Amino acid sequence: MSLQIADVRKEYPTRSGALKVLDGVSLSLDRGDAVAIMGPSGSGKSTLLHILGTLDSPTSGTVRLDGTSPFGLNERDLAKFRNRRIGFVFQDHHLLPQCSVLENVLIPTLVNRAGNKPELLKSAKELLDRVGLSDRIDHRPAELSGGERQRVAVARALIQKPLLVLADEPTGNLDRASAGIVGKLLVELNRQERSILVVVTHSQDLAGLFLKRLEMGDGRLL
Repeated sequence: MSLQIADVRKEYPTRSGALKVLDGVSLSLDRGDAVAIMGPSGSGKSTLLHILGTLDSPTSGTVRLDGTSPFGLNERDLAKFRNRRIGFVFQDHHLLPQCSVLENVLIPTLVNRAGNKPELLKSAKELLDRVGLSDRIDHRPAELSGGERQRVAVARALIQKPLLVLADEPTGNLDRASAGIVGKLLVELNRQERSILVVVTHSQDLAGLFLKRLEMGDGRLL
């Protein structure tokens, strides 16, 4: 099971001509791999992450995850593929304020109408225990610290046991101590789950936790 992207390019039309954001990006990662991608603002990091997560499509090039080319799927199948195979952790946790910690973790499973609810509930509680929040499952996001909210977001990203986990500046809004906890948690859980982890970050501390680090510049992986 792997992620393979080949010669991915992304351009946006402007009045003065095409704006080139990605310029022939290629990358191959296997299950269990973890990589941090760094680079200045505007280098194409987030655009690449959005394409990997099928939130945006490339102008040209190929993306294959576990042998499937997601951009060849129809809209309904693409949404199902994204929900089952890809987990997201964003800079802002995007937790629903009216839902408890446990309910927030279970949100990605709600589309699985035929899912085993007791088994999903057990998995969610186990994940919250692994991220150190077993005593906070009934709390609302407003009752948590920033680091705790981000740990809930990590658990939510993993509830479907995705092959690919994408994190966009996951520690960007956290103090240094909380950032260290979340960063180490991401790396540890990736090692345990043997998913593919791709993290985009400006943080040298977070990138330093990864054995594999890549730099983006002018739309290319250097």
